[in-house]
Amino acid sequence: MDIQAIKQRFGIIGNSNALERAIDIARQVSPTDITVLVTGESGVGKENFPQIIHQLSARKHGPYIAVNCGAIPEGTIDSELFGHEKGSFTGAHEARKGYFEVANGGTIFLDEVAELPLSTQVRLLRVLETGEFMRVGSSKVIKSNVRVVAATNVDIPEAIDQGKFRQDLYYRLNTVPINVPPLRERKEDIPLLFRKFALDFAEKYRMPSIELDEDAKRLLMNYRWQGNIRQLKNITEQISIIEEHRVVSGIVLAKYLPDSQKRELPMLYKKEDAFSSGPSERELLYKVLFDMKRDINDLKKLVVDIMDHTEMPAPSIKPEATQNLSTLYSDYKETFHDHDLDEELDNIHTPVTKPGEITFHHSEVIEEELSLEKKQMDLIKRALDKHKGKRKQAANELGISERTLYRKIKEYNIE
Repeated sequence: MDIQAIKQRFGIIGNSNALERAIDIARQVSPTDITVLVTGESGVGKENFPQIIHQLSARKHGPYIAVNCGAIPEGTIDSELFGHEKGSFTGAHEARKGYFEVANGGTIFLDEVAELPLSTQVRLLRVLETGEFMRVGSSKVIKSNVRVVAATNVDIPEAIDQGKFRQDLYYRLNTVPINVPPLRERKEDIPLLFRKFALDFAEKYRMPSIELDEDAKRLLMNYRWQGNIRQLKNITEQISIIEEHRVVSGIVLAKYLPDSQKRELPMLYKKEDAFSSGPSERELLYKVLFDMKRDINDLKKLVVDIMDHTEMPAPSIKPEATQNLSTLYSDYKETFHDHDLDEELDNIHTPVTKPGEITFHHSEVIEEELSLEKKQMDLIKRALDKHKGKRKQAANELGISERTLYRKIKEYNIE
């Protein structure tokens, strides 16, 4: 069966290359029993691809079960998937077969597979590797010949890094990946989908179909569609019911598109985010500053030692070096909203007496306390003293939320 026939049979609308590539992969893997992982944003139509794979396979006469893993409570998901024995838990009045047992010889579609608990992921991995599982409350091994097609809108590699998804299960599911493109990457398909939905709703509600003028078509194609096809269908239904005029202009359409007049701008970085998101960026800042200070101190000691043992003239250092350092400090200070760094600049900056020359003082270099925790404690104490214990004003002074300040006070046992 070619791609056009598949689209017609399963009601898939669109001619974009990315969409046809996804359909072609589903067509090629259908005759095999290989595990498939369908990825894509919410609302792109991922549920069509497991049906294509099942209907074009040798299992098409077997059962097809679609399971929304995110809709089943964590306490009952194992029972739903693998079944349970009578009395295995409260409310288990009789034995029950799970989906993997019922779907034997067919296909099971695990939608939102990234929502599975880690304990269930272990059971699923065993089924995929050996075809065996046990009901909840039983020690009897049951064989099951089931093909698994999974889908998710979650970035699974990121979920693995966060410890929410097993890496071995990901590699087992992702034998053949199919990525369904978002609507904004197949703009040429948007007017086709809108027309299809408009005709469907005209027939459903027994009214003339709505149409778009040129301005409305351009607006429709340039909109981001965060909810993808599901959002487009919903808006088409709203317009079909509410608008009396059957030709929709761009001005009318804009009223139904949330934030349609906004442009995609870079995300602004808030100062308080640096403090409240954790100490890692502040630690990096202090490390850079202390490394700079240490390098300058080492250079001072080296030049002083040379001058003591030789009659060579003092080397000239361009003022731009200290100016660049001050500029870098100012940028960091503005980003982190940290007034305590002024002391660090005093230690780093070397006074210039004449253009091109630096006066070096014979002094012992004392490394300062590098503990970020101590510096945070000092900052918090100073802010509280300044505002006489008023936490809200102290939090504003520090550039953090009051909740973060309360947590830090508790963490450091500040009286």
